[in-house]
Amino acid sequence: MLGFLLRLLPFWVREPLLIVVGSVFGVRIMYLAVVERAWVPAVIGAAFLVFIAVRVHTVVRALRARRTPGSTAATDAAMPDAAAQPQPQPQPQAPQRRAPAAAEKEPNAWGQALAAVAVFAALAAAVWLGPRLMPSDSGDGATPRAASCPSGKGEELPSAYRQTSRAVTGEELCRVLGRADLARLLGTPAETATTMSGSSGTAPLTDGKVAQPEAQVQFDTYTVNVSATYNELTMAQYVKLMEFGDETDVQTLSVLGRPAVLFSDHTMKIEIDLGSGGSGGPLKQGPLARTLSVALDGKDAGGSCDITVWSASGTLPDDSALLGIAEKVLPALPERTV
Repeated sequence: MLGFLLRLLPFWVREPLLIVVGSVFGVRIMYLAVVERAWVPAVIGAAFLVFIAVRVHTVVRALRARRTPGSTAATDAAMPDAAAQPQPQPQPQAPQRRAPAAAEKEPNAWGQALAAVAVFAALAAAVWLGPRLMPSDSGDGATPRAASCPSGKGEELPSAYRQTSRAVTGEELCRVLGRADLARLLGTPAETATTMSGSSGTAPLTDGKVAQPEAQVQFDTYTVNVSATYNELTMAQYVKLMEFGDETDVQTLSVLGRPAVLFSDHTMKIEIDLGSGGSGGPLKQGPLARTLSVALDGKDAGGSCDITVWSASGTLPDDSALLGIAEKVLPALPERTV
């Protein structure tokens, strides 16, 4: 298709374009061949330059042919020698020839060549300057686009959500957590969320009978996870169970009139080997995480909302960050009815 279009162009447009484009590609490929010391690009670049030399030779020959005037046939009749003919015979008068019609004016070859080069230069400038002049969503000086929560349309919820009154889904929890001021609450206002996720699952070891939606928002520094568990475990019972666990820095308090508890625990780290063995390593202890668990209602009828923050480096924000997040997230969750 490209060759057909090139053949449609006039000679004085096509040839300069081929010379300019081929020269750029040939010189660029030869430069890369010299820098990388590779013979394959050198052969390709040499082929481009040979092609350009042939095209230049063709254009030079065409220019020389245009500059050389065409030979005209001699119209002078041969006159006999006066000495050989003592009495010259009268010659019949030759018919008068019409003046040749004025030849049509051909377009200037140099003008066509310069116009073709100007068009190519304009196209190259547009391609080169377009990304710099047009606004772009990404770039060195542009603000990166924030992540968004995935859509849960068409997702079939487990039966536990239909059997639980006013239970939120993972998508709804993600929208509640993915606030515009979440980074400021964590003490890193300049950061933008890199990933957001939400899932509508069930609590483990409950045979799918307890709804447990979950949402997570990840920043460069911190990761925030929020889950709601719609079981019958009260916050008072939960605190007693902590006596048998590995939680540290346990602190009971009240958040928005609801019983709550602050504690620290290590996350789990799973290593998966994708090599030839195909086996994963054992569970390892991950970085320390800080969790705030708050009852789903002021009467502590059962169930809790857990807000957990951790970082890959092991650093944690102040507890005030968790309290600030809870004060923004909890009012958006419907209180559980008894």
